[in-house]
Amino acid sequence: MEQATEQVGGGRRPRVVVGVDGSAGAREALTWALATARRRGAVLQVVSAFPVDLWWADAQVADPTRVDTLRADADARTRALVEEARQHTSTDADVPVEVIVVPGSPAEHLLLVAEGADLLVVGSRGRGAVRSTLLGSVALHCSAHASCPVVVVHPQEPAGPARVVVGLDGSAPSRAALVHAAAMAAELGAEVEGVAAWRMPTYWSYGAVLQMESATDLRDAAARQAQEMVTEVLGPEPRLPLSILTVQGPAGDALVQRAAGAALLVVGSRSRSRLSGMLLGSVALHCVVHGPCPVMVVHPGDEAAVPQPALADAGS
Repeated sequence: MEQATEQVGGGRRPRVVVGVDGSAGAREALTWALATARRRGAVLQVVSAFPVDLWWADAQVADPTRVDTLRADADARTRALVEEARQHTSTDADVPVEVIVVPGSPAEHLLLVAEGADLLVVGSRGRGAVRSTLLGSVALHCSAHASCPVVVVHPQEPAGPARVVVGLDGSAPSRAALVHAAAMAAELGAEVEGVAAWRMPTYWSYGAVLQMESATDLRDAAARQAQEMVTEVLGPEPRLPLSILTVQGPAGDALVQRAAGAALLVVGSRSRSRLSGMLLGSVALHCVVHGPCPVMVVHPGDEAAVPQPALADAGS
């Protein structure tokens, strides 16, 4: 297995990090990460964690070879997984891969390795209806806390022309999401579909429900705001196919519905706090849990990790 190098021709080489654990979701994530690293000419760092917390109190802890044995077994399994994923497509054979096997919590190690990386890729274990059961998962922990963009890979069934779906609401996180969506669309040869969700507000007055704005006015305002943001971020004539769709209803539901059959869904997140809890925001959380395709979570400031050649093709 070729070891990764950080410098190529005196410059920094892009770096993609992926977490694996032998599950079906991790295999999907590894395949996705390999393809992305190939397109970007990036080094791929494959991180696998082996558990040690269950046996620290065991009498056999005195055996210094036990950790070495666990590490060697995890290393062999991870390398076999990489070779299996390489065989999925022969074009990934030349991607430089570094296998990193560590003891302990996978989420914390992934965050450490991903410091300064261009992208962190993790798998999804499903879209369970009980959201609280997923809050401790590696995917959600990384999406909330990583210092770089995170892609949570859901199994997908692409349909029709390749699309990258992104939410447009005029906020700073949405701007960051649009930058990454444009770069990913250029990288994938896809079109960008911007989704501007709007809802009918209601006002209570003396027991009566009042509707102050018409549906047409609200829809047009959402479309206008989305177009203004596209022009501000990508210029008046973006050099890639781009459409804006206005959808009535909650933003999370609208994005998940439009992402069916898409190549990627990109959402912005406002928080990267170390505090525990519901950090992603309701829209990002909904998309990460329920997305029907790979979901990229970005934060304001993550624009520095955008692949520059792809962005040059997509931007103004």
